[in-house]
Amino acid sequence: MAARYKLPSLEGKIIAIDGPSGSGKSTTARLLAQKLGFIYLDTGAMYRALTWFALRHDLPTGDAKILEVIANRLKIEFKADGDVNRVYVNGVEVTEEIRTPEVTRKVSEVSAHPEVRKVMVAIQKELGKNGHIVAEGRDTTSVVFPEAHVKVYLDASLEARAQRRFLDMTRSGVKTTIDEQKADLIRRDKYDSTRKASPLKKVRDALTLDTSHLTIEEQVERIIKLIRTKIGRL
Repeated sequence: MAARYKLPSLEGKIIAIDGPSGSGKSTTARLLAQKLGFIYLDTGAMYRALTWFALRHDLPTGDAKILEVIANRLKIEFKADGDVNRVYVNGVEVTEEIRTPEVTRKVSEVSAHPEVRKVMVAIQKELGKNGHIVAEGRDTTSVVFPEAHVKVYLDASLEARAQRRFLDMTRSGVKTTIDEQKADLIRRDKYDSTRKASPLKKVRDALTLDTSHLTIEEQVERIIKLIRTKIGRL
């Protein structure tokens, strides 16, 4: 377990982190939550879980009405297991399955449906109603938790993000290339930033951090420094 920070001014508060794919937000948010003793909410994993379920049951990922019904019925749970945030759908662990290339290719389409987002956002808001949470995704600072006490926007160059995705995929045994990852990131960036429902954007009061040349540990340290400055003004 990572050594914890003692920041009493953050007790009961919400930290929201947004950013594009490959910016490091998932791992950073998880480690930050560990260090603060907070709950970690991976909103993107929820959309991935729904996408995985749809693909597994041959449901059309373009049909918003069907996905809305399924989203209302799915039971998605997170369980911390050391450094891993395990994901369960209806009691079945899908931690690895929701990170496959097939799910990655379809998750932007699924998450773009307003009907789906309405259901998911309601669930996410309920999970964060008591604060003491680090939430990350693409609309946590703008839609899910616009009242978050600390908002962070992580970004990185296309090259850095593609390299990270390439390494993640190869570690999982998936054959790919950096060029393929660049193309996929460009596609996802465009889709996520131009969709009508909750597009990815940097809100005015977000603290910005470029992670291109930072390790995960350095990202967490930088965010802690930004938070220390921020909470001094709360």
